[in-house]
Amino acid sequence: MADKILIADDDPETLRLISLMLQRQGYQIVSATNGSQALALARSEHPDLIVLDVMMPDMDGFTVARQLRGQETTAGIPILMFTAKSQVEDKISGYESGADDYLTKPVHPAELQARIRALLSRTKARTAAPVERGRVVGVISAKGGVGASSLALNLALSYHKKTRQEVIAAELKPSQGSWGVEMGFEDPEGLTKLLNLKPNEITTAAIENNLITTTYGIRLLLASIKTKDAELAGMSGQLEAIVRHLALMAKVVFLDIGTPYLPGLESVLKQCDELFLVSDPQPLSIARARSLITDLNHLGFGKSRLMSVVIINRVRSDIALSAQQIQDGLGQPVSIVFPPAPEQAFQATQRGVPMVMIQQEGLVSQQFVRLAEQLVDRLNK
Repeated sequence: MADKILIADDDPETLRLISLMLQRQGYQIVSATNGSQALALARSEHPDLIVLDVMMPDMDGFTVARQLRGQETTAGIPILMFTAKSQVEDKISGYESGADDYLTKPVHPAELQARIRALLSRTKARTAAPVERGRVVGVISAKGGVGASSLALNLALSYHKKTRQEVIAAELKPSQGSWGVEMGFEDPEGLTKLLNLKPNEITTAAIENNLITTTYGIRLLLASIKTKDAELAGMSGQLEAIVRHLALMAKVVFLDIGTPYLPGLESVLKQCDELFLVSDPQPLSIARARSLITDLNHLGFGKSRLMSVVIINRVRSDIALSAQQIQDGLGQPVSIVFPPAPEQAFQATQRGVPMVMIQQEGLVSQQFVRLAEQLVDRLNK
């Protein structure tokens, strides 16, 4: 069956010429003369590719592309923007709105045909193999300020460095983001934008548009630090959809879940294959962690799903509980203990890099390597 191409352009002559040229190449053509019509035809005709003009009446091509990417049924359709707008800013806007390729008019017919063939070929290659769900690793704590966010990020980096597998790390704490500030990303709003969508509007493409690619080889979904975003914390349907799609986008996904007392987080915990519970060695923290362990046991952690306890010590050992006291208080063994490292943490923040990139041969960095190695062994069993 011939590939179906939707062409959206408000200029009748351009529409006629492109349609005729592509029909001669054996493609089935559907045409639209404005943005609203293009959206409707994309939903009803399910084209294999869309050639989209930018300057159209009632709705420009950037808006059309964003709406296509925000809907489950059209999110995966490749989009080739074909327009007279040739400024670099226009091209950037095109790609940010979801375009896969961008061509400026006038163009040689052979180049347009080649771009279309390439886009169709790449899309078919992506969809030919079934998508395998990756593993989801959650990091939580019974109280804030014990280092869970730092552990999630640095463990994700250490795991990627060890395995070279595709890794995504996501902050699921609206208004409580820390990675963006620590790594020098200004005003991150990826999580906020996704939580403001309806659950059925959260697609792989929508998430892709809000991920940040780092120089360390992993991608990040960052939460903001704006207090007004705290009202988004209980969006259970959105959080569940985000994690479900993330698991299809990487071999391993690391989640900074925070303190799991909000109603929306149970659906997130149920998608985790493994959980790291982080605490400091103080009596109140250990008591809260023990209570949380009991709750997590009811969700299957510690039984059918693995749960590890990590202690991050931020004070001198002579004013903290001993290892035996911690294990007795928790009622289960501790996987690993991190020593105090205030200087390393300060240097990392000052330089805008993760802790594991500072003093890579130091004890703290090596503990992250050990923890990553343990996780590799368990996930590959």
